[in-house]
Amino acid sequence: MTEQRYTRGLGDTNMLILLERLSPADMPADLLISTVTLAELSAGVHSASDAGERARRIARLQRVEGVFSPLPFDAEAARQCGIIAGEMMSAGRTPRSRVADLMIASVAAANKLPLFTTNPNDFRGAEKVVPIVPVPVPPAS
Repeated sequence: MTEQRYTRGLGDTNMLILLERLSPADMPADLLISTVTLAELSAGVHSASDAGERARRIARLQRVEGVFSPLPFDAEAARQCGIIAGEMMSAGRTPRSRVADLMIASVAAANKLPLFTTNPNDFRGAEKVVPIVPVPVPPAS
């Protein structure tokens, strides 16, 4: 279980995909998302392998759009993007291969929010700029 040190936080895209399986105790009371996550979910609809999966992705996207008001990737996030990219490169990573993750971390940094993720390794190097809060994923039932 994640300590409840943060009452607000930005969730990455995978958090939204797995949201129904995650424990509320491991998330901030005020979970926010970015426009980048909304874009990833929207694009994901078109990469579904079959009609059933596409329908599930559309339903998820509609729920997310109905519940969340996404934070924008704005000028401050763009500035933070450069800083985080530099830190990731210093950690031996190539940020260009994970542009969406880099942008999501930048939105968190620009808004002075911790980033909650089920994939903390995706953000290795960014923790010098934005707090990365790992969220455990329970086994599928």
